[in-house]
Amino acid sequence: MNYEELLAARNDGKKHPVMLPIGGFYREQVDGKWRSVVDIRPELNQNIAFAKALQAECERNKTLMDKHQLHFTPVTNDEGDVTRLELELGNYQSFDQLLKDNPAVVAEKGFMDNVLTSLADATTYLHEQGLRHVCFSPKTVFVRKGDNSALLLTHGSFYGGLSDQRAFYGDDAEFVAPEVLNGGTIDDRCDIYSIGKFMLSLYDQSDLPLEYRTALKKAVSETPEGRFDTPADMVKAIMKRRASFRSVLTVVIALVATAICVGLYFEYFPETQPIEFVKPAPRTPTDDLIDDGFDPAELGVTSDGDSLVMDEADQRAFQAKAEEIFRKRYEKEADRILSKIYNKEYMSNSEKKFMAESESTIDELMKTQSEIGADAGLTPERSQLIATEIIERITNQKKQQLNTNSRAIQK
Repeated sequence: MNYEELLAARNDGKKHPVMLPIGGFYREQVDGKWRSVVDIRPELNQNIAFAKALQAECERNKTLMDKHQLHFTPVTNDEGDVTRLELELGNYQSFDQLLKDNPAVVAEKGFMDNVLTSLADATTYLHEQGLRHVCFSPKTVFVRKGDNSALLLTHGSFYGGLSDQRAFYGDDAEFVAPEVLNGGTIDDRCDIYSIGKFMLSLYDQSDLPLEYRTALKKAVSETPEGRFDTPADMVKAIMKRRASFRSVLTVVIALVATAICVGLYFEYFPETQPIEFVKPAPRTPTDDLIDDGFDPAELGVTSDGDSLVMDEADQRAFQAKAEEIFRKRYEKEADRILSKIYNKEYMSNSEKKFMAESESTIDELMKTQSEIGADAGLTPERSQLIATEIIERITNQKKQQLNTNSRAIQK
């Protein structure tokens, strides 16, 4: 008897037991073979609305032809009530069990992307069929053993007619959109909320990747209007954020090797001669970064209610002024941020520590770019392009300054 069989024996022959909204999921031996089953909660079958909804889902389940959809065969009692669902052959377990068995799986390369993409694909298919899953939780989302692609079983939109949604979902109610729990409309955006909550739950024990942070914050907005419209929109937002992150990361990483060499120089060649004080590099001028007296009237811009009426020439002038303001503000902040790692004391540290701090610095640079760009009225793409140029220039300046100081100290 192996370890899993010992656990099953301790649980009355049940492997991987977990409670779903409709009943208990587990694996048991049927005719000498292990099968995944769901025993329907007896008290639910006493509810006429639930019994009808379950019958409707059993019929609809036969027609759902998606690779992320689990199929099942209903088992009925003498009264015709569905008391059990026997799943198609396969070794399935919930994400809850997967994370208990192997919590480190979250850190595996590609895990997060694979889970999100499979959920988005499955949900898009359901929405095309007029269905919503409603509750994505570690207990209600499954995987096939050896494959981390998400699988779905039963769907909450069938049970939207139940009067007490909070009682129906029980411990998983935290993964259900507020409007659903309050008896509101079940639409596509409630699934966006639930997917966001599910993805966040995977990172309870570790840091959430930068590109996911902003997107998931929007996904779990308390109001449907604040969320993404479709799962595909959420995935696109994450991929776009990642591309922005990598563009900045490429600039910094390209310069890290040289920076580490400078750090090793200081570490292995200590100063033996009296130090000659070197005149510090001139500081970046701290211009007044307000509008510098810029007046729309000078361009012949007129006001139309609460908006400005501008011709093409005016728009170009405003764009140029916005970019000028962004450059001044961002150059000052980028110089301050990069100074944290491009200095003699810090670069004498190990490569591991330098790289760790570099990641934190990149996060701060990107956040600053986003905030200042929004204030200046620039598009994310334009502010990113200008920011990358400024970062590269300042980084090269600091490298050159460190090398110059290094040669001066050795004289």
